[in-house]
Amino acid sequence: MLQIDLYTEITCPWCIIGLHRLDKVLSERFTGLAADIRHHPVLMMPDVPADGLYIPDLLLARYGVSDPKAAFARPEAEARASGLELNLSRQLWTYPTHAAHALILAARDRGTQHALAVAICAAHFLGAKNISDADLLADIAADHGFDHLEGRAIAVDPAWHARVEQAAAQSAAAGIRSVPHFVFGGRVAINGGRSEDEIALAISEVVASG
Repeated sequence: MLQIDLYTEITCPWCIIGLHRLDKVLSERFTGLAADIRHHPVLMMPDVPADGLYIPDLLLARYGVSDPKAAFARPEAEARASGLELNLSRQLWTYPTHAAHALILAARDRGTQHALAVAICAAHFLGAKNISDADLLADIAADHGFDHLEGRAIAVDPAWHARVEQAAAQSAAAGIRSVPHFVFGGRVAINGGRSEDEIALAISEVVASG
């Protein structure tokens, strides 16, 4: 069993690309390999207001980018190269992620963590949904081991939000500065928008070393 520790932020486009590429590499190149994918939260913008931030305004204020489509071009091209039809103009808002991360943390004990994380990322980017909405999250979680009321309760629970913040602080203390960040077998780490070949090489290195 290969342990894969995956540090992500749900609203980061490179993270949905990373999730897609990891799943693709595992299914196509390591068909006999059992993987235990463990998700860890990274809060890239922990102070996003409840009603979200408009991404074109954010890009202009933070990075001086006046043409969002130009900024979207590279990640969209990278996604298409791996068979993921990502149109970042579809989702022009970024939302708080504490509630979504809380459910992903809670899903660890149910064995559905990775599938739930992928589903929430897809809802945000591909479905253009507000992934801070507790009812939406509960609907998604209902397909991954939670009943609706339980999922909603976790999504709005301040104690679970505090757990997310604690886990994110541990991620930062571990030196995680960019996402996605992969750690394979506890010893081979890669980060950022890595290609399928780079992900496969990292996995092969761990598998070969036993």
